[in-house]
Amino acid sequence: MRPFAEEQKTETPALHSRSVTRRSLLMGAGLAVAGTTLYSCEFARHALQHIEVPVAVRNLPEAFQGFRIVQISDIHFDEYTEPSFFNHIIQEVNALSADLVLITGDFITHGPPRHVPEQDIYQVAEALRGLTCPQRMGCLGNHDSAVGADYIAGILRGRDTPVLVNQYVPIERSGQHIWIGGVADPATSRPNLGLAMPRNPDAPVILMAHAPDYVDDVLRHPDGGKVDLVLSGHTHGGQVRLPGIGPLILPPMGKKYAHGHYRFGSLQLYVNRGLGTVGVPIRFNCPPEITTITLSRA
Repeated sequence: MRPFAEEQKTETPALHSRSVTRRSLLMGAGLAVAGTTLYSCEFARHALQHIEVPVAVRNLPEAFQGFRIVQISDIHFDEYTEPSFFNHIIQEVNALSADLVLITGDFITHGPPRHVPEQDIYQVAEALRGLTCPQRMGCLGNHDSAVGADYIAGILRGRDTPVLVNQYVPIERSGQHIWIGGVADPATSRPNLGLAMPRNPDAPVILMAHAPDYVDDVLRHPDGGKVDLVLSGHTHGGQVRLPGIGPLILPPMGKKYAHGHYRFGSLQLYVNRGLGTVGVPIRFNCPPEITTITLSRA
């Protein structure tokens, strides 16, 4: 019986060791997931990134050489974009001394638990009055349109943020000008490029279109070649981007051009990752973005 007893002594510690190792691995994995989630929820989604994008366009008037446009997008106030965070964003934009701020849609979030977030749009409209740049304007996104395009645009316009819905305006400087246009949200409404730009533009045309895949419609349009730059948002860059895989989830009309600077001959597209989040308050490898676009002559 003695050999049997000795054999028992040699096996038991090994089994215990393997059990401890498995438990340690599971605990470590759980802590890693918890830590990543905490980082993504509380730190990464507030880690603003400033991106500088030089853009050379045709026929740029001399007065607009070096003209600085700051683009922000997808505020989604205040589902997960807290008032304190948005006030910080306003301060960061002001520090950039922009000549013009363009806001490319989704000022608020439409969906549970607030299907008509009336207080949200009033608060974000008031907060935008804190921008100190000479001019600001925006276009509408799919969430804005779901609440009501006329309703959202009316509140913003009534608080000094012009909204372009199939419209265009000149931006003037020293007797010269460029054109800024905006289309209705391409994913939920009826964008009309013909109404969002001059018939025969005599200066560069910059178009706001919330959903970036609309650029393919611009390229097919008979007058699309007269547009110099399209500014979009909508995708949030995917919110979660895994190394080697890329964005996990992209919305309709935002699946082809997820983020960044694209060129199609004389037409350029820039897709901003946005400021807020939708669905879950998480960003991973995809920080919120403020973009500064500096114009020069091509």
